[in-house]
Amino acid sequence: MRSYPANSPQAAARIVALIVVADGDIGDAEIELLDRLVVHEQLGLARHELHALLDTFCEDLLSSDQLKWADACPVDERTLADLMGEIQDPVLRVRLLRLCVELAEVDAHVNDGESIVLVAAVEHWGLHREMLRPAPRN
Repeated sequence: MRSYPANSPQAAARIVALIVVADGDIGDAEIELLDRLVVHEQLGLARHELHALLDTFCEDLLSSDQLKWADACPVDERTLADLMGEIQDPVLRVRLLRLCVELAEVDAHVNDGESIVLVAAVEHWGLHREMLRPAPRN
């Protein structure tokens, strides 16, 4: 699995990619939400860069023997901790958590894989209180 500099747009985008693939399917609703929320701009990337990173992340999962769709989450606990560890900026952590919640809820169902990623983000980033606050309306 590639590593990216802490708090880089690529490291942030990989967290988004993780929540998108966590349910085992990259759905049209998730891709449409990425575009509607202009997530690529929020992360400092061009649209094609975000989509390329999503492809690269899936390639990394396939080539690293991480991807086991029978499991609830497509990465193991250590890899999940490593990915979360690349995000150290408190503001970026909150932004990513909110984006990930929206992406997980886009199909009106948060499955086990998505839940594991969201709980890992809250745990690793110490955002327990943030989960109790409503997200600001755009």
